[in-house]
Formats: sequence, structure tokens, C-alpha cells
Amino acid sequence: MSRVTLVVAVGENGVIGKDGALPWRIPEDLKRFKMLTTGKPVIMGRKTWDSLPKKPLPGRHNIVVTRNESFRAEGATIAHSFEDALALAARDNSDAIMVIGGEALFAAALPLAQRIELTEVAAAPAGDAFMPPLDHRQWRETKREGPYEANGIAYSFVTLDSR
Repeated sequence: MSRVTLVVAVGENGVIGKDGALPWRIPEDLKRFKMLTTGKPVIMGRKTWDSLPKKPLPGRHNIVVTRNESFRAEGATIAHSFEDALALAARDNSDAIMVIGGEALFAAALPLAQRIELTEVAAAPAGDAFMPPLDHRQWRETKREGPYEANGIAYSFVTLDSR
């Protein structure tokens, strides 16, 4: 099976989103996200889909997980469970399946994930979506870039691999 990889930017307080958007503006993080996910299936929840400025994400098989049986998303494949989304993504024969949010999908994917492509954001903004806590005994840092700075916010790119 393809490697399950989470792609997420997280504040010091675990925040990953606020009001359906990212609570920071870090252009290099968006460039890294595109580089990591292009050519691969991306699994996201409906709220993440709704938050995308451009739908579907070009150059990627967009898979949207929703419990709403009548939901349609032009240019995306709909799944009604995370397990169904994984099965759909596996058909792409990609080396990695990218889980891109939100909170509930990260929680579902975490036990299966072999890698986390993490942007550590050195800020603690208000938010309403959070990354589930990581058990650091299960993860080892294999790469770190930064810290960098954008719009007054420090951040680092970190790759975590499962132990």
C-alpha cells in the first residue's frame, strides 16, 4: 500500500485553522504544500474542500470525505468514510497518499500514517481546528529546514517518520 502522509501546518498551540482558513500567511508553506502533493492523491474533509481558493487542486486526485450522501464537488471524487477514501486513493498507484485535513481526518489518519510533513509555526493564534496531539515516542524527526520567517512569523519545515 502507498505510504500515508499527513501534510499540515501547526501553531505552537496545536491550531491548524480558524473560520475555515489558515490563521497565518506563509507563502513558502503553500509552495511546499504544492510540491509535496502534486501528482499524488489528496484526501481532505468537506470543510477543507470548501476552504480551497481553487477547486479542485490541480495536478492531484482530489478525494473529499463527507457524510452527506448528496454532496457533490466538481472535479473531485467523493468518499463517505476515511477507509473508502484510502481505497480510492490506493487505486492511483502513487508512492504516497496525502492527507491534507482537517482535524477529523488527521485524527483518523494518524494511526495509519508513516510520515508527517509538518510546518511548525512559531505562533499561537486563536483557532477552531486543532491537530491531534502527536505521541513523540512514535515519531522521529528525519529532516528539518529553517527556521525561516514570513510576515513576522517564524516557521520550520519538519519531516517526521514513524518509528
